[in-house]
Amino acid sequence: MNIDLLKRLCETPGVPGHEHRVRSLIETEIEGLFDEVSVDPMGSLLCRRDATKGKGGKKVMLLCHMDEIGFLVSHISDKGFIYVQTVGGFDPRNLFSRRVLVCTDDGDYKGVMNPQGKPVHIQSPEDRKKVPEITEFVIDVGLGKATKDHITIGDMVVMDEPLIEIGDKIVSKALDNRIACWLGIEAVRALGNAKHACEIHVAFTSQEEVGLRGARSAAFAIRPDIGLGIDTTLACDTPGVPEQDRTSQMGKGFGLHVKDSSFIADRALVAEIERIAKDKEIPYQRTMLRAGGQDGAAAQQAAAGAKAVGIVVGTRYIHTVCEMIHGDDLVAAQRILTAYLAEA
Repeated sequence: MNIDLLKRLCETPGVPGHEHRVRSLIETEIEGLFDEVSVDPMGSLLCRRDATKGKGGKKVMLLCHMDEIGFLVSHISDKGFIYVQTVGGFDPRNLFSRRVLVCTDDGDYKGVMNPQGKPVHIQSPEDRKKVPEITEFVIDVGLGKATKDHITIGDMVVMDEPLIEIGDKIVSKALDNRIACWLGIEAVRALGNAKHACEIHVAFTSQEEVGLRGARSAAFAIRPDIGLGIDTTLACDTPGVPEQDRTSQMGKGFGLHVKDSSFIADRALVAEIERIAKDKEIPYQRTMLRAGGQDGAAAQQAAAGAKAVGIVVGTRYIHTVCEMIHGDDLVAAQRILTAYLAEA
């Protein structure tokens, strides 16, 4: 498994609307894999690989969003404290005492994020029970009044954490959804020179975390017959979560995603992928979410519509700096994607 590529993808900053660094990395990595590569007005990277067996095959689109949850600078006080607005969903309880990276056109600045207010030594018992709103958090980059000379409104902020391997698990910020970017590259790379009848489109999309925005325009432009939404999903196989809410279990294979609040997968497509997984002995599990959405929904609803399904990887501690996946599940997702593209 190409862990170096995953590490570089996860550690490259890219919040909604600011995916340019991730896109540049991918453009370098995919050289020679596709017949045409372009960037659309939303900033999505659209990659096409022509059919190599026959003519008139299906258009199969993999949707792999590049953006991670993060922040945009919204205000800088006279003393240099930075206030932010979120782009993507955060639980404020996970934001205490975090190291962050403030990214500007002229360079990046390391900083710390904390809620404004008293430290624990002088808090009252009631103070300690309060969970601050995100609007109460501030970032300190250590520049004081000079902060305004280097950082401006709209600059992006991401968590500053490295990817690590622990046992057979991988831990990083931005696994949601840089694993999809990894899969979009590695699934096609694994095809090699194999003949395939389908026209393959891999869309590395923008602004998924704020409403599937890049995927909507990309899918409308491509008008696929089949849309594969590549993403993470919950792995709540952890203490404190009822069994019926776990969504997926780590180490049990890729997730064949059949429903969330944005789409319901095509039954025949689910059955087809399930058949291939069984034939190839690729471990999998069916997954559903009560809420949330993913880019497969955009493909399903674009233009005259498409058949769609999700191929997902179960992730513990999602939307935090310590998102965790099982390496075997990621490999299973790559294997099913490559096998499906070879047959479609």
